[in-house]
Amino acid sequence: MKNIIEVENLSKKYGDKIAVDSISFTVKKGEVFGILGPNGAGKTTTMEMMEAMRPIDSGSVLIDGIDVAKHPNKIKKIVGVQLQSSAFYDKVTLIDSLKMFASFYGQKVDPMELLEEVNLIEKARAFPEKLSGGQRQRFSIATALVNRPKVLFLDEPTTGLDPQARRNMWELIEQIKAKHITVILTSHYMEEAQRLCDRLAIMDEGKIIALDSPDKMIKDLLGRGFKPKRTIEQADLEDVYIDLTGKELRE
Repeated sequence: MKNIIEVENLSKKYGDKIAVDSISFTVKKGEVFGILGPNGAGKTTTMEMMEAMRPIDSGSVLIDGIDVAKHPNKIKKIVGVQLQSSAFYDKVTLIDSLKMFASFYGQKVDPMELLEEVNLIEKARAFPEKLSGGQRQRFSIATALVNRPKVLFLDEPTTGLDPQARRNMWELIEQIKAKHITVILTSHYMEEAQRLCDRLAIMDEGKIIALDSPDKMIKDLLGRGFKPKRTIEQADLEDVYIDLTGKELRE
């Protein structure tokens, strides 16, 4: 599979602080690629430079062969962006909001088809102000898909969601991947990253300190003599919660 994203020596400074320190990586077409790290590690800044939302100080990003710094408008036509916090017109229905977002790209969409993809058909004529947190996140992804992007950026898409909504979001991301859309995501949930990501980069203090598949990272850790502090069970408390309360969304 060919690379759809090539990042080389990417850097960003804010005054004397180095937010992103000459990082390099590639992402294959159709891959789910995770960027993990503690707060302040440089994850969001990296994403924003890749999305052409923040100027690049040095280095380069190519998406589908297009230089982000030189052709930001071309990049914005082929990527979709779901932010940690999105703002919508509260008195515009979901259907009309999707038509409006599509118009920004000079395209027409079938709003009901998009809403079905994100499990929001029943909210088609509702206003964004009436959506729950999980519904709002899913609608945000729908708006990011109006231009049928080649690459979808998801910045902590499940933060603040309850277990059912989070599992539903995971399934949605897997469905998006099945359509051969490349997904770049950040997350603070390690279980989420392990389940969804084909490969991931772990960042700290602006640098990439590890880059591989989740399974390979775990195998390498065990190979260094790591011993877990407790027995790893085949299920966890979240599985118990889902089993007892049901998997279906209640939003």
